[in-house]
This record gives sequence, structure tokens and C-alpha cells, in this order.
Amino acid sequence: MISEEEKEELKTELAKLEDEISTLRQVLAAKEKHLVEIKQKLGISLMNELKQNFSKSWHDMQTTSAYKKTHETLSHAGQKATAAISNVGTAISKKFGDMRNSPTFKSFEEKVETTVTNLKTRVGGTGHGGGSFEEVLSSTAHASAQSSLAGTRVPESEEELQC
Repeated sequence: MISEEEKEELKTELAKLEDEISTLRQVLAAKEKHLVEIKQKLGISLMNELKQNFSKSWHDMQTTSAYKKTHETLSHAGQKATAAISNVGTAISKKFGDMRNSPTFKSFEEKVETTVTNLKTRVGGTGHGGGSFEEVLSSTAHASAQSSLAGTRVPESEEELQC
């Protein structure tokens, strides 16, 4: 237990501490206000301070050994990846070249050429009365339109159109 005399001493010390804290807060507030005034006179803004702090932190980080080691490792990995991708591209190009010269591809190519030639002959040939390519396209479009309208009744006279 605490005696009455000790309680009074503690209460007095508590009051003193609270007064000192209050005084220190007032002094700190006055100093902060003075600091802001000086910064304003010097043209130092919060944004400038943030930029300076960021620049300093970035510089400090870049000078660490961990950053340097990571940078070197990633750079090396990037070079290796570039070389690997280049090798894959070269291999694919070689395979396509080999495939194009294969008998299977040659046979496929010949079939496509024959089909295209046959289509050209049918579209532009004189024996079938097909006409020009444009005429064939036009007649195909007309036939397509007719087949899509086949289920729809088309009016035969102007009177039907006006109703």
C-alpha cells in the first residue's frame, strides 16, 4: 500500500508531467509552424520532398548488393531466354523448309493448284457461257437472294405493294 504522503507526491509529479507535456506540445506546434513558413519561403513543397525522398530511397536500393545480384541474374536469364527463342525460331523455320520440300506437301500443293485451275476454268471458261468473274458473282448473289426469298411471297403488282 501507498501512504498518503506518497500519494500526494505522485499526484504532484503527475500534474508537473502533464504541464511539461502540454508545454512541449505547444513548443512543438510552434516549431512545426515555423518549419512550414521557412519551407514556403524556400519554395519547398510536399511534392518536392516526396520526390527527393523517393529518389534517395531508389538510389540507396540500387546500391545494395541484393539489387545488383538480382539485376545481374535477371539480365543473364533474359539473354538465355532470347537465345533459346531464337533457336526455336530457327528450328521451326528449318522444319517448315523441310516440310515444304517433302513429297506429301508437293502432292498437296499440286492438288490445290489443280483445284484452283479447275475453278478458274469453270468461272471464266467460254464453253459454259459463264461470263466474266463479276457476272458469275452477280448471278450467284442473285441466286442466293432468290433462295432466301423462296419462303416469302413477293408482291406481283404495284397495288399489292401499296397495301
